Amino acid sequence: MARIKYYYDTESCRYERIRVSTWDVIWNALGFLMVALVLAGGIVYVYIKYFESPEEAQLRKENAELHLYYDLLGQDLDEANKMLTSLQDRDDNIYRVIFGVEPIPGEIRTAGTGGTNRYKDITDKALEREEIVLNSYQRLDKLKKQMYIQTKSYDEIVKLARKKEEMLASLPAIQPVSNKDLKRLSSGFGYRIDPIYKTRRMHWGLDFSLPKGTPVYATGDGKVKFTRSSISGYGKQIEIDHGFGYITKYAHLDQFLVKKGQKIKRGDLIAYSGNSGKSTAPHLHYEVKLNGKKINPIHYFNKELSAKEYEEILRLASIENQALGSY
Repeated sequence: MARIKYYYDTESCRYERIRVSTWDVIWNALGFLMVALVLAGGIVYVYIKYFESPEEAQLRKENAELHLYYDLLGQDLDEANKMLTSLQDRDDNIYRVIFGVEPIPGEIRTAGTGGTNRYKDITDKALEREEIVLNSYQRLDKLKKQMYIQTKSYDEIVKLARKKEEMLASLPAIQPVSNKDLKRLSSGFGYRIDPIYKTRRMHWGLDFSLPKGTPVYATGDGKVKFTRSSISGYGKQIEIDHGFGYITKYAHLDQFLVKKGQKIKRGDLIAYSGNSGKSTAPHLHYEVKLNGKKINPIHYFNKELSAKEYEEILRLASIENQALGSY
């Protein structure tokens, strides 16, 4: 039962009953409701701002962890790029310089990894963190492409190294006969006196004065191009193709120990010296050709000689004396 309220009327000097209209009740109710709504809104705002649900707390934690690992991944990618840059620098400025090849152009190393549709599967998903995901994929793809180019470069370097090793083994880098005391070199490359015509003529090789039957050795790896016998000129001779433009000739031989097409190694016994062909005394005539041009063999005798011995054999080869064969 509602309480009845009174007020004191000064004109009638008595208490009068307070009469409440329907509109007063409605306005009072609306006012109370507005105050309640404002208070409730304030409470909700404070709760949202300063309090969170367990689900929100878990999501916030997962988001923080994702940011942490994304930052760590970025650091790892930075370190990997630094290491790759170091490898690229060594490749261009050391390995390729050693083998005489041009460095890989920068525009090839840093070329793009694909067109605009390369990441269409990701962009079509409309991810919340699309920018972060795309950035990670782009950095990884760039790193993978540069690593692929670097591995291909190393494959090329390995091939060049093997070819270089093969070339060094093929060079005519030793004397064709045993000549430790250097006394067997009798005539060098250049103009010499012809033993038959007694005129000054070009001598295209080296003459080693030897007893008949002295072992003759291949001066580098190669394949026997031919063995040939003649009663004049070079007499019995062998030519060996060493590849890389090098050919060596061994002339005035007595006996062949190899045949055409046979593969040989540096230091293999290939023949015995003699006095065949247009020769005035037992000896070995030795020539070297590079790309079809006859060159001085003396410049290749540096593998088995000390600096002092090489200087001495150069001196002996420079003496203009008489050759032991005529051609």
